[in-house]
This record gives sequence, structure tokens and C-alpha cells, in this order.
Amino acid sequence: QVQLVESGGGLVQPGGSLRLSCAASGFTFTRRAMGWFRQAPGEERDFVAAISWSGRDSYYADSVKGRFTISRDNAKNTGYLHMNNLKPEDTAVYYCARGRGPDHDLGWDYWGQGTQVTVSS
Repeated sequence: QVQLVESGGGLVQPGGSLRLSCAASGFTFTRRAMGWFRQAPGEERDFVAAISWSGRDSYYADSVKGRFTISRDNAKNTGYLHMNNLKPEDTAVYYCARGRGPDHDLGWDYWGQGTQVTVSS
């Protein structure tokens, strides 16, 4: 069955960095886009970033542009979210998602369980 397992979250000071990983299994990873979303307490789940099946195209929410980078290693069936210059408002549970198709425009159909990111001094 489809599985997406996030890791790499934790507590970091403002201005710090983290790298989240999403290990995928149970499907052909190279045929699907991959995305990252986040949800802060009491708020809806928001889009953060997405990457096409080949890794050639990527998309970002305005709030993270220039600070976050999405990438993928198709040989390892793993996606990544590199987060730099973290701010307290980045605090949330981060989820990876599988695209319905090879690019992000068809939406998302499976989600991981999430990993907590807390930015605080």
C-alpha cells in the first residue's frame, strides 16, 4: 500500500535550518509529483511547496520563497524540504503528499502522518 513517512522535524532557533525527508513506498515514485504542506494549531493545512516527477519544476508558497527548497531523489524514492532562515511562524506539523499525476496541477491523494517543526528561542 502507499506509504509516505516524514522525518527530520524538531526544535530549532529562529534563523536556523532543518531538512525534512519523505520516504515513499508502495507506488512508482517517479510517476508522481510530490508536495509539502503544513498545519499550525487551529489553522487549516496550507500548501508549502511542490515538485514535478522529474524534479525539473518546483513551486512555492510566497511565505517560504527564497528560504525553502524542495527536492527529490528518485533513486531513493525520497523527497526533501530544505528549510533555511526559519521563523517562529514556520512552526507547524509538516506533511508530505503524493500527487495525483506527474505535476502538481492534479491535486494530492495520499498524505504522510506529519512531522513537527517548532521554531523558538
